[in-house]
Amino acid sequence: MATKPPKVTQLGQQTALPQSPEQAVLERVPNPHADTHYVARFTQPEFTSLCPVTGQPDFAHLVIDYVPNAWLVESKSLKLYLASFRNHGAFHEDCTVAIGKRIAELLQPHYLRIGGYWYPRGGMPIDVFWQTGALPKDVWLPDQGVAGYRGRG
Repeated sequence: MATKPPKVTQLGQQTALPQSPEQAVLERVPNPHADTHYVARFTQPEFTSLCPVTGQPDFAHLVIDYVPNAWLVESKSLKLYLASFRNHGAFHEDCTVAIGKRIAELLQPHYLRIGGYWYPRGGMPIDVFWQTGALPKDVWLPDQGVAGYRGRG
């Protein structure tokens, strides 16, 4: 017996920004092409969180690539989830890996990778990469397209 897909509660509704990633509701919808391997990419070039020590803002360019299985992430819920980090104190590594793990847990994709390209704090950029699953052999996965930090050089 087929299970009924979960109800999407935020799309098409006025939705308040969640106060934390834990409060954010990340939703999924059925993949209409579950029999086909392809890459879906989300790019968040203005991601913000807070340094857990100083409370100062941290900025990153996130790129999330995944090869869906039965589910797709619902994009409005993803936007709200990512925006909920702007009041959240965590190190770059924690933010990047936690986002990847939460999406992977929700979707159970064939493959998922996240690149967190963080702008410098204390003079040093920190780039964080995490992935899960094996990329299917029949999938073209383009470069994430974010250049390493070069300053003004």
